[in-house]
Amino acid sequence: MDTGRTTAAVQRYLNELAGVRGDQPSEPIIRELLAGAASRLRVLCASLLHRSYARLERPPLSLHSDEMLSAVVERLIKALRGARPTTVAQFFALANQHMRWELNDLARELDKRTPVAALDEAFAAAPESSASSLSPDARRILDAIDRLPEEERETFSLVRIQGLTHNEVADVQGVSTKTVQRRLNRALMLLAQSLDDLRP
Repeated sequence: MDTGRTTAAVQRYLNELAGVRGDQPSEPIIRELLAGAASRLRVLCASLLHRSYARLERPPLSLHSDEMLSAVVERLIKALRGARPTTVAQFFALANQHMRWELNDLARELDKRTPVAALDEAFAAAPESSASSLSPDARRILDAIDRLPEEERETFSLVRIQGLTHNEVADVQGVSTKTVQRRLNRALMLLAQSLDDLRP
């Protein structure tokens, strides 16, 4: 994947979107923008799903990254009718937020599911491990991440949750690797402060 080409294409469509006025249709530009960003969005979806929500890939949900990408694109189409990110970093921050919202919603729905009928004991599945649902501490951690300032939240998510390198994050955000490191350090400091009681 050519990150530089993706960045240039996304910025071009963002500029076009910013120029839409009055009754001009924005939907075609939004769809072209998402098509231009599709390769990067696919990588981000797959990375976040595999690294942090692997249980959603297993039955009964059996979520695939392409299915997640489709849902995220639908969210972004709706969001971009009102939101107008002006930079590539703002666009991917918006996309990243909707990825986490989509996966968190699916995780909560999965946690709420209960068997609709009793199964014969011989065919009953083994009880799910405690890791199969979000614990109160896990929910606190996710909430603390959501409360981080925008730049620190995006950087933390891209590096620590989605597994991108500092150089890749710098390309996505259009900043230097030193800025990525500074934002990550600040995010870690803020999380340590808000979650201090969870330290072992």
